[in-house]
Formats: sequence, structure tokens, C-alpha cells
Amino acid sequence: MYDLMVIGAGPGGYEAAAYAARHFHKKVVLFEKQELGGTCLNVGCIPTKTFMRSVKSLEECQEAAVYGVKNEAKPVLDMAAVQARKQKVVSQLVRGVAALEKGAGVEVVKAQAKILAPGKIEADGKVYEGANILLATGSVPAAPPIPGLRDNPLVLDSTGILALDKLPKALVVIGGGVIGLEFANFFHAAGTQVSIVEMMPKIAPVVDDEIGQQLHKELTRAGIAIHLNCKVVKIEGSTLHYLDPEGKEQQVTGDYVLNATGRRPVTQDLGLEALKVDMNRKGVVTDEFGKTSVPGLWACGDVTGRCLLAHAATREGVVAVNNMFGVADRMTYKAIPSVIFTHPEVAQVGATEQELKAKGIAYRKVVQPMAMAGRFLVDYAGKSGTVKVLVSEKYGQVLGVHAIGGCAGEFICAASAMVGQEMTVDTVQRIVFPHPTVSESIREAVLHA
Repeated sequence: MYDLMVIGAGPGGYEAAAYAARHFHKKVVLFEKQELGGTCLNVGCIPTKTFMRSVKSLEECQEAAVYGVKNEAKPVLDMAAVQARKQKVVSQLVRGVAALEKGAGVEVVKAQAKILAPGKIEADGKVYEGANILLATGSVPAAPPIPGLRDNPLVLDSTGILALDKLPKALVVIGGGVIGLEFANFFHAAGTQVSIVEMMPKIAPVVDDEIGQQLHKELTRAGIAIHLNCKVVKIEGSTLHYLDPEGKEQQVTGDYVLNATGRRPVTQDLGLEALKVDMNRKGVVTDEFGKTSVPGLWACGDVTGRCLLAHAATREGVVAVNNMFGVADRMTYKAIPSVIFTHPEVAQVGATEQELKAKGIAYRKVVQPMAMAGRFLVDYAGKSGTVKVLVSEKYGQVLGVHAIGGCAGEFICAASAMVGQEMTVDTVQRIVFPHPTVSESIREAVLHA
């Protein structure tokens, strides 16, 4: 009899399992039908970032003369070597997850799990029983009903494109969200001609409008073709047919078409229908404590559809474990940071300006160049960057921080603390930031509010 049975070994599941075993000294079993680490580690966050690091090195070689380094040979990207390094990094981290679970005393079962009844799971022909079940099955790439998209070897999703060992000459990307933008940025920087087709009037729809517009300018200036307000009607081979904003049919062809239209929760073949678990179009419905509608069944991560971010899944899993074992905890989403790992990076936390306007919240806005921090000029010669801070007019607390440029993703955690702890401008003024760092640009922007 287990205290906790976890289905899915992504960031939400494996962290929750180890936490329950180590912190609460509970008996835990973790089920995973594929590789430990889930989507993020194996075919998501980590592999894509190894790709982005490789093109960053390529760009650094191309721009070396700016920093006084002579580089007469033309640098090229060796895709086979990039793939080899990606796999090495992933393998090392998978071993790390296995060591984490073993060290915490978690039993790992490598098999498909199905819930037979509350507190009862079948896997690989064996039945397991426990007081609690945590559902952490994640998500997979969505496949919209576009004619020619399914069963087309020239149409790849975010998993398939990570397996390419040769650079395509041209790539067509369906979707201008986070996934589409990161892959578009990588392949373009590597030398591929890239076109993005997006049905919305803007790319990166979850990003603050002002920052999103700057990202759009940066990507188009670099040479990526972006087609907005366009509806995809069909795919023939590697040719994408779409309607432009005037309703006229256009087409664009690449060696491959990347389907980056989002992700859907993994809820099939788990026995959820028989349990009559409440679900909506996003996934399994949970409350702020991680509970589902079925007693003893909890959920975290992408399967809930609440916030499709690995770090949010980890926190959701910990919240669920705390509550199931008697420690009061609750999930809040107001200070969850997010990053788009393009070049330049985009990072944000808290409310966007459009959200504050929609809610009628009075605010003050400050938009400052990152170049106010000397380190930005040192490290990003010829590049631009912006920090945008939104502060409550009434109370003076930091409501949102949005940044584009440089290493924005590395210092947004400082802004997360400001938003999460409802710090005021006066409080931030007392924080000592290290000098010289790009993070000083956040401090300066807040103080200007």
C-alpha cells in the first residue's frame, strides 16, 4: 500500500514524487511509460535550449570582430554535432532524475499506467494500491484538422523537428507562439529561410503588446518572414496554402512544414472517463490545492491546462503533495515568470498592460532601455533591449515586469519576487543589485516609476 502513486515523470511528477518521499517520508511509486524527465527534458525545454546555445555560438563567431577578435574563416553549424551534444546533455539529465528518485527512495515503474478505481492503478499486468494518486501526464503536440497535416512526412511537430540531422534550406512554421518562434529563430540563425504563418493579429499573444511588437520588429529585421491574420486552409506536401488578411489564397513552400499550433493534455487511456473526472477543453479541472473532482485524485502540470510551463508544474506538484499530507498550501499564478528563448530573449512576470487596462486598474508605466546598465553595452554591442515596469498608481507595488533583450530570462526571477511579494517601489529601492549586471536595468526602471 503506497501513500502516493504518481503517473508521469515530467517536472511536475518526478519532483512531487521525490518531495513526498524525502520531505514527508512517504512510500511513493512513480509510473512513466517513456523516459524519465518527460517532455521538457527529452523533447522540449532542454533540447531546444541546446539548439539555441549552438546558434548563439555561431552568432558570436559571426560578430567576433565587434569585440576585437579576428575571425577570417566563415563559421558553419554542424547539425550532426549539435544533435550529438543535445543527446549527451539530455542523457546526463535523465540519469540525474533517476538518481534523484533512487536517492529519495521512490519506486520507479517503466510502464503505461491506468487508473482502475480511486486508489488503484494497473501497470504492466500488476495492480498497485495507494491512498493518493497524482496525475502528471503532461501534454503532446496538438494536430488541428488541417487537410494534409496528418500522416504527411514533410509536416513535423516540435518532437519530430528536434530529430533533424541536416538543416533544411527553407522551413514554414504554422504558429507564432512560443514554440514556433523559438524554432523559427534557431533555424533562421542557422541559415534556413523561415516563414511564419499566424492566424492571430500578432505573434507571442501572451506577451505584453509593446514587448511583442519589439520582438516582431527584431525577427523581421533579421529576415524571418511573418504573415499575420492568415488562415491555413491546406497543406500539399511541403507547400502551405493560406488565406491572407484580404481573403486571397497564398502559398509558401519549404523543405518541411512545422506544426507549432500548441499542445493538448494527455488524458486518453488513463481510465479517467470511468472515474467521471471533471474535465474541460483545457484538461483535468483542479482547484488551487491541486484537487480534482474525485477524492484522492490530484493533478499538476500540463494535463490541467492551467499553465503550460515546467516550473509551474513543479510548484503545482509540491502544492498538491503538501495538501495531501496535511500542510496547508495553495497555488497562485500571479507571479509565474515565462521566457521565450529567442535571440533576443523575452521574459515577463505579472500583469501585462492590456490586462490592467481591461480590469480598469490604475497604473504607472516606465519603459527604459537595457543599455542604462553598463554591462548590457559591454556584452551586447550593437543590440537593443528594453525593460518595462508596471506599478500600481494607488499603492505603488510592482504589478508586472516585461523585458526583451540580452539575458532577460536570467534576471526575471528578481522581478518574480517583486511581484509575488507585492513589493512597492520603496521596498525595491532598498534591494542591492550586483554591479555591473544587466539586472540593474530592472532596478532603474522600477525606481523611475
